[in-house]
Amino acid sequence: MTIRVLAAGDHFVQNRLLIDALRREVPGELDISELTLPWPVEPFGRVGEVDEASDVEDELIEALRGVEICVTQMAPLTKRVLDASPDLRLFCVSRGGPVNANLEAAKAAGVAVTFAPGRNAVATAEHTLAMLLAATRRIPQTHGDLAGGVWRGDYYKYDNVGPELDGNTVGLVGYGAIGRRVARMLEGFGAEVLVYDPYVDVPGRVELDELLRRSHFVSLHARATPETNGMIGAAEIAAMPRGSVLVNCARGALVDYDAVCDALDSGHLFGAAMDVFPEEPIPAGSRLLTTPNLIMTPHLAGASKQTAMNAASIVAADVARYVRGEPLSHVATA
Repeated sequence: MTIRVLAAGDHFVQNRLLIDALRREVPGELDISELTLPWPVEPFGRVGEVDEASDVEDELIEALRGVEICVTQMAPLTKRVLDASPDLRLFCVSRGGPVNANLEAAKAAGVAVTFAPGRNAVATAEHTLAMLLAATRRIPQTHGDLAGGVWRGDYYKYDNVGPELDGNTVGLVGYGAIGRRVARMLEGFGAEVLVYDPYVDVPGRVELDELLRRSHFVSLHARATPETNGMIGAAEIAAMPRGSVLVNCARGALVDYDAVCDALDSGHLFGAAMDVFPEEPIPAGSRLLTTPNLIMTPHLAGASKQTAMNAASIVAADVARYVRGEPLSHVATA
């Protein structure tokens, strides 16, 4: 029997990637329709009771009529959508966590929700290293000066140059798929790596206070939870050595950004590099836009062609398991 599937892709995890992956995994058994969501041309946000979703509830409800499986990245699985989609049984979110799905409502409706852990681990690890180097070597600032016709020899002054990775200590807060990859890259640079993660037991694991005290570079890779919310604030930054560098390519909720700006203004931090923020897009007038020695990218750490292809392949594999009646690999629970 043919199963009806909605591919609700966007301009990153495109429908063609989702459909190609579905056709590879489940040849000839799916009737696939399409809905294209506006992300990232239009930012995601809160929709109903879910976060980081495209505001397309009405369009999604219409597209889900008679559909059993939905594969998506940004579609909002709200209670309203669930109530209007009685045929839906499987909702596959092609991202590292299904924050755009109401898991409790899905469970009550008998809808399984899957996700795609590790899809962007390589891309985020590479971006993290790029941000760390860019902040330490002042690459954006020096490029901007040169592009503006200014040759700044004063960047070569001793007090204006940063430390090398070789022989220095880098602290990783969080040691999941991304943190492990960052650690392997850093070892190739000759850095000593310390790890703070209460859920793993690996060489170099220390408590957070020791990591901060010993590390000239600190990179965040923890998930946003009630326990990690605001875990790096003024006191934690003050505990880092003067002239150190802080990088966050994880979640904006982990950091007190005012404290980061204060530490950059005072010179306690040599530099900081941030890919995620407490409010996205960054509002006009934010201190982040004027604080010196702060490098920013617009939540792009996980953006690579391989990430999009990985995302499609991971969710398509769970669709295939569903069709064959096998246990799903990456089920989210309420």
